[in-house]
Amino acid sequence: MDDEYTEQDAAERDRPGRGTLLLGGALATVLLAAVGGTVGWMLADPGTPETGTTPEAAATGSASPPEASTTARPTTARTTTPPPPAAGTGGLTVPRLVGLDFEKARDELHDRKLGWRLVFGTGSGRTVTRTVPAQGTSVGPGTTVRVEVSGPAPEVDVPDLVGEDCGEVADELGDLGLFPRYPVGKRGEVTAQVPAADTTAHWNDQVSISCGDGATPSPEVTPTP
Repeated sequence: MDDEYTEQDAAERDRPGRGTLLLGGALATVLLAAVGGTVGWMLADPGTPETGTTPEAAATGSASPPEASTTARPTTARTTTPPPPAAGTGGLTVPRLVGLDFEKARDELHDRKLGWRLVFGTGSGRTVTRTVPAQGTSVGPGTTVRVEVSGPAPEVDVPDLVGEDCGEVADELGDLGLFPRYPVGKRGEVTAQVPAADTTAHWNDQVSISCGDGATPSPEVTPTP
């Protein structure tokens, strides 16, 4: 009986053991997992991650900071408006005239649209000794400033005005320090004058002018103080 051999015994001898089957199944599972991971890695996109980071940042685990805006922010400029001049003065003041030659002082006043009245003294020289109003005083346009001069009024030659327009000779006389007087009106041309042309007068003297068909002016000349 011990040496009896049957076909069932042969079949059981040729069947693999249970341990062998389990080991083979485990190896197959590991191989399938490795193959699946490799295929998945090959199919995956190795490019830039969807988060917007660079490949270098993805490798180091840090993200690039957002770019700063280059648009300049608008600025608001503040302007300073100077205060308005004092009412009635137009911002004018009497300039410093003391020590100047009186003709220079007259030009300074003329440039500021101010009037002047020259008052000559009994000393010597042509310099300004005092002004009324004083320098720095606020005044209105056209204000007449009294200008006191150290010495007497200088001499001046009287120009020839005959034949000129009566309305225009006032400026010519004023430039020379003389003042026109119109005893018979200002219309027409100058027909006569006193003092006569090429005679000598002094600063602030008046020149009488006859215009148009008017009578000959009086020869009397009245100096302006």
